[in-house]
Amino acid sequence: MASAIASTIPPTPPAPDDPDRAPATGEAAPDVGGGDGVGPDGAAPHTGSLARRMLLIAAGWILVLLLGGGIALERTLTGQVERSFDERLGYLLNTMIVISEVAPDGEVYFIRPIGEPRFLEPNSGMYWQITAEGREGFESYSLEPSQSLWDRTLTPRGGHLDNAPHYYDNREFPEEPLRVVERSVILPDSDTTWTFMVAAAREDLDAQIVRIRSILIWSFAALGLGLFGMAVLQSYYGLRPLRRIRAAIQRIRTTGSNRVSDPLPLEVQPLVEELNMLLAHSERQAEEARTHAGNLAHALKTPLTVVNNAATAQAPDLADTVIREARTMRRHVDHHLARARAVGRRSVGHARTPACDSAEAVRRAVERLYPDVRFDIDGNRQARVAIERQDLDEILGNLIENAAKYGGGSVFVTIDAEPDAERCVIWIEDDGAGIPPAERTRIFDRGARLDTDKPGTGLGLAIVRDVAEIYGGAVELGESEDLGGLMVKLILPRAG
Repeated sequence: MASAIASTIPPTPPAPDDPDRAPATGEAAPDVGGGDGVGPDGAAPHTGSLARRMLLIAAGWILVLLLGGGIALERTLTGQVERSFDERLGYLLNTMIVISEVAPDGEVYFIRPIGEPRFLEPNSGMYWQITAEGREGFESYSLEPSQSLWDRTLTPRGGHLDNAPHYYDNREFPEEPLRVVERSVILPDSDTTWTFMVAAAREDLDAQIVRIRSILIWSFAALGLGLFGMAVLQSYYGLRPLRRIRAAIQRIRTTGSNRVSDPLPLEVQPLVEELNMLLAHSERQAEEARTHAGNLAHALKTPLTVVNNAATAQAPDLADTVIREARTMRRHVDHHLARARAVGRRSVGHARTPACDSAEAVRRAVERLYPDVRFDIDGNRQARVAIERQDLDEILGNLIENAAKYGGGSVFVTIDAEPDAERCVIWIEDDGAGIPPAERTRIFDRGARLDTDKPGTGLGLAIVRDVAEIYGGAVELGESEDLGGLMVKLILPRAG
């Protein structure tokens, strides 16, 4: 049947709504990456080192987090140090204001000492000064601007519209940067706005900030190196299972082992299971190839022996013997080629073939051979089966042509009458004589025929059974209740 309808069924293009369909045998596959999956030097292509990628990501995140955290911590600590420094100056300023009073002559004096000995030591780095708008320094009860200023004076910023203290840096003394707090107040019994100022050298403050920054830099550098070292160890030990898989695959190649049996983490266990299934699939294919080769060799051995014996004995019917045995060998070769094509197409990928489209294409082809036969195709037109279109065409072609050839003129095809079932079932019924139950097993043998009056090779049902089984399906024979002839029940896996 395969050769009978091959010329009448046009090549089937991929369905436009079936993106998962793999190209069938003989179709040109797209050339991706050179077409063979390897680079020009024979090595498999790669996208770089996974360990390097992990380390770069880890290093980037460590750098960003430590840099951000370091800047935030440095701002916090230096701000805290500056606030403590300013609070000390503010305390001294408030003390000055509290102990200040206005004398009858309008000058300001302290009712008691401030309590900071460095105000008495020249150039000690702690200074105070009181000024008033339109006034110069004052002399009252031997109080002058702090003795630590010696012959220098501070220039207030002034112009404050509030009573709040104002802190700022002062570079008035080039050799001694200062931190200054000043406040404008009006003392009791006075209409004059007095500006109280307390200043301190920034040397100690800047030294503390430098020390804090140095500690942070070295601490965060050590922390970054430690974290990066942990990332290196994590990458090494984290990727160790992949190296173990590689070693296991090398053992498979060198020792003949056929499974990866090493205990591995849960994250890579699915990969190992898929790899083991792939190895099992390859092993099954190799075993099928060996079996097919052995079966073909065994099947060809007898015809070749007959031809050889006839030629050796110079039999008078040598030509007839050669023709007869050549036909036998041709049947065996066709049968095994059909199986080989089905196995090859099955290994390409998961197919999604509309069963109704294939049945309609076969019906149109068989109608040309048997124009007097009435065909009726019914059922679920949305059914899809997990089998390549060419193989489904070959199976249905054999079954429908047999129904037309050996039936009485009517062929019914019912597709997937139970859409909710786990598998898709296709019934092919005819109104012929049928097949006796005792012969329904033998009819699947290669070359088995019940009606020798009609042309045929006896390979149709054998090919149907073998191709269906390759895809995990089955073929069953019975009696048609509606037509009274043979009913073939084709069971195929449903496309996911």
